[in-house]
Amino acid sequence: MTKHIGIYPGTFDPITNGHLDIIERGQKLFDEMIVAVAESPRKGTLFSIEERVSMIKTATKKYKNVSVESFKGLLIDYVHKKNAGVILRGLRVISDFEYEFQMALTNRKLAHDIETVFMMTKEEYAYVSSRFIKEIARLGGNLKGFVPQNVSKKLKEKYKTQKSV
Repeated sequence: MTKHIGIYPGTFDPITNGHLDIIERGQKLFDEMIVAVAESPRKGTLFSIEERVSMIKTATKKYKNVSVESFKGLLIDYVHKKNAGVILRGLRVISDFEYEFQMALTNRKLAHDIETVFMMTKEEYAYVSSRFIKEIARLGGNLKGFVPQNVSKKLKEKYKTQKSV
C-alpha cells in the first residue's frame, strides 16, 4: 500500500492559529504530513529558520503524523525528494486564491505528477495573517486567539529585544 504524504509549505513567520487550523484538519488527510518551512531570504523574516521550525514543532507536537522541516530551493524539488504527491495550501480570502492558483499552475507545469489541494481556513481565522500578527506584537497588543502561547511569548521577547537595542 502506498503511503500518502502531504507537504504544507510556507514561511510561517510566525505560525498562526490559522496555519494550525490547516495543519490540524490537513493531517487527517495524509498518512504523513510535513510542514515545510521555507527559508525565504528575500522576505526578510523576523524569525530565523531555526526559530520558526522550533515554534512549529512545539505547536504541533500533539500530532503523531506531522513533522516539521526546513527547505530551500524549489518546492517541487523538495516534494519529489520527500516522495510526496500533494502540496496542501491554505486559503483565507479570495486574494489568496489568485496567488495560490498561479503558484499551483506553475508547479503543475514544472512537475505534472504533483497535485495541489486547497483548504479554506475556518472563518474565525480568515483575517489572520502573519504580517498583522507581527504588527500587533510590535505595538504591544494582545495576541490571544491569534497565535499559540509559545509563539506569543517568542514575539514578545523578539520585540522587547529590538526595542532595547
